[in-house]
Amino acid sequence: MHATLRTTLWLGFFAAILGAWWVMYAMSVQMDLDLLGRPGEMGARMAAMDPRMPMYMPMAHFGPLFWMWAIMMAAMMLPTLVPTLRTYEDLMVSADGTRAGWLGVLLGYFMVWVLFAAVITGAQLALLFGGVVDMLGIARSPWVAGGLLLVVGAFQFTRAKEICHGVCHAPGLYFLGHWRRGFAGGLRMGLGLGAFCVGCCWGFMSLGFVGGVMNLAWMGLATLFMVIEKLPQLGHYVTKPMGVLLVAAGLVVMVGG
Repeated sequence: MHATLRTTLWLGFFAAILGAWWVMYAMSVQMDLDLLGRPGEMGARMAAMDPRMPMYMPMAHFGPLFWMWAIMMAAMMLPTLVPTLRTYEDLMVSADGTRAGWLGVLLGYFMVWVLFAAVITGAQLALLFGGVVDMLGIARSPWVAGGLLLVVGAFQFTRAKEICHGVCHAPGLYFLGHWRRGFAGGLRMGLGLGAFCVGCCWGFMSLGFVGGVMNLAWMGLATLFMVIEKLPQLGHYVTKPMGVLLVAAGLVVMVGG
């Protein structure tokens, strides 16, 4: 019975991730974008639109844009939670963890990222109406794109990144220091883990404004890196080299622009 429940929950978890990626792909096709986020003829016309035009444009309204970001959070961030959920399962054997607590951790973590989706939706709308990004979420100026790359790259070397990454990299220590029983306890721990994860990975989400928030190649590469960054065996070895690459990329973009 327990094995069947575990299998069902894990299958549902991975099905949700695959479903989120499928929705993002379908949305990119609908917006006439290729896998690199480059628009076709229709997409180019959409990118050039003024958000103040007297017509309904989903990417200029909070509801549709928030929905897009929330699905993107599921596609990109749920895969990074696998080591944390596996760690909780280990504690179900050695401590008094429960499958309800496992679900609580998952829900709490995702709730924090949905809140972040609301925040970055508001940021995108402000940038759109301020003329900083176009309708596809792409920075209009190489100075903005390059500056964002520099900021995110520099953040990789900060103490804040080190603290947040330390929690994401070793969730077992967080569980041991904040252990709570049952679904409510799992939810509380999931909220805490989600907050540290946002603190660790917010920059990679914001890099969508460099190449377009519907750039599936960026989404895939960012997800892969964030998964690797959280692996106990590799995580500490990739954080600062990625910072160097991002800073270098920022300089190239600014000079090239």
